[in-house]
Amino acid sequence: MGKIRLKNIRIHSNHGCLQEEMLIGSDYRVDLEISADLSQPAVSDKLSETVDYVHLNNIVKEEMAIRSNLLEHVAKRIIDRILLEINEVTEIDVEVAKINPPIGGDVESVSVNLRYTR
Repeated sequence: MGKIRLKNIRIHSNHGCLQEEMLIGSDYRVDLEISADLSQPAVSDKLSETVDYVHLNNIVKEEMAIRSNLLEHVAKRIIDRILLEINEVTEIDVEVAKINPPIGGDVESVSVNLRYTR
């Protein structure tokens, strides 16, 4: 078993319940960690035998481009896509953070973390 981590994927998107968030958008950070059996690609050195982190990054970018009211909803969509498209993944941990959220205070970010085990 092994893990692949994508840290600090930075994306601008239009998630949120406030009108201004829907129109101007906000900056987001996504951290993703997946578990899979990486023993074979560790020996073979073949991309076709591992979980391609370019594919993971594309899933995150595509799902983050679809507007949602809640970060929970976006995180769940990312998980669902990975499970659907990449059979080798056995566990997923995803954190979606809104940078400088408009919540009336000096807050660096708010985040939601979801974990799923197949």
